[in-house]
Amino acid sequence: MMDSLNRPTFQALILATTPTHFPSSFLFPSSTYTFPLPRCIKALSTTSTATLQSSKLSHDYPAKPQWKASIDFKSIKDNKDAVAANIRNRKSHANLELVLHLYDQMFHLQKEVERLRGDRNAVANKMKGKLEPSERQTLIEQGKNLKEGLIALEEDLVKLNDELQREAQCIPNMTHPDVPIGGEDCSTIRKMVGSPPNFSFPVKDHLQLGKELDLFDFDAAAEVSGSKFYYLKNEAVLLEMALLNWTLSEVMKRGFTPLTTPEIVRSSVVEKCGFQPRANNTQVYSIDDSDQCLIGTAEIPVGGLHMDSILADSMLPLKYAAFSHCFRTEAGAAGTATRGLYRVHQFSKVEMFIFCRPEESEYYHQELIKIEEDIFSSLGLHFKTLDMASEDLGAPAYRKFDVEAWMPGLERFGEISSASNCTDYQSRRLGIRYRPSEAPVVGVKKSKAPPQFVHTLNATACAVPRMIICLLENYQQEDGSILIPEPLRPFMGGLNIITRKS
Repeated sequence: MMDSLNRPTFQALILATTPTHFPSSFLFPSSTYTFPLPRCIKALSTTSTATLQSSKLSHDYPAKPQWKASIDFKSIKDNKDAVAANIRNRKSHANLELVLHLYDQMFHLQKEVERLRGDRNAVANKMKGKLEPSERQTLIEQGKNLKEGLIALEEDLVKLNDELQREAQCIPNMTHPDVPIGGEDCSTIRKMVGSPPNFSFPVKDHLQLGKELDLFDFDAAAEVSGSKFYYLKNEAVLLEMALLNWTLSEVMKRGFTPLTTPEIVRSSVVEKCGFQPRANNTQVYSIDDSDQCLIGTAEIPVGGLHMDSILADSMLPLKYAAFSHCFRTEAGAAGTATRGLYRVHQFSKVEMFIFCRPEESEYYHQELIKIEEDIFSSLGLHFKTLDMASEDLGAPAYRKFDVEAWMPGLERFGEISSASNCTDYQSRRLGIRYRPSEAPVVGVKKSKAPPQFVHTLNATACAVPRMIICLLENYQQEDGSILIPEPLRPFMGGLNIITRKS
């Protein structure tokens, strides 16, 4: 999932005196890392004033959360120091002390509720026998008082449960031990591919090239829709279609099922994937007077595809390549570094998404970044792959690799893709589990294995506007024309070069 877009009824919080044991994948998803936990969602820009606009965030909590994440509070408490360090490393605003305080309160309140239930049952049992009228009346009064006290405590328990859930959902996912600690500048280079092109003439940026070749119209789009919208024209339209179709054909060869997705989703699904659709700095366009939002990435509707389900072990891994339009408010994205197509409010994208077993997510994370690198290498781009630092991971990501390509006209590297392993952060919110298959044992009665949460991963295969920037600026010729990379030519009707209109 590119950039910082870097997430039904869930299992209820455990209210019993002995906490339920969650799958071991929550504590130790693989032998190489510690347990992942939910974190305060990193936003998908400030509120828009259009009809589709982000609602202002109330400083008061709603009376009750719309959904509950399946959070293992006991493991949070048992691993308090590691969780606290992770919150610091991610610059999260999660309040761990408050979460632990609320959990202890809920634990003790539940014990008191159970005590009153026991007393009430005892009174009810006494009333089954023969009793003197006065004794029966005394028991009736006792039962009435116990019932009223129990109702009050149960109401307090529900409110406490809701507050605990809200606070605990702000705890970040744990971090891969190899992730650099710190801000974006601390990110490390995993790989450098290719070299920047050598030009014997003054280099133009994509805005100048697009104007001379009649490929874009930003002015008309600004009048029609506002700033940071655009029209693609002539060969740029063919180039967008070629990029999408070629990318889909490449990832389908690698076992990905193609999808088109809804582009309006419920706000709760956006939240479950790890984004804050109605926060002050959100990048999500929310629809007024509804519980719906425009998607900022296909990760959201694909993540919701198997919401509240238990998948068969034989179905995994599920690998999808989803085409969608994406909508982002991009607040604060001003200046020359974000001009033209670099940051826009609407764009086309192909997103890869994988549901897999916990022990396989590290393998598939490497597969996703390899696919991205193969795609960009095939197009002859000069790029670097980064292992992103802890403060830049976003809400659900346990680890994230970014790809930044050289953009000669902008005279810098620009992000064109990322690949994230979200472990079970999203699946615990979305309620997506699988039932592991077990090899039959001779003489042992077969029993069903308990369901476990899947792991989810996402990666950008092609974000069209930034790919167009790369292709125009890297393949420009001295006469102002643009060569089409060879892999794309069959998808452009055999067109090899974009030239000035006569």
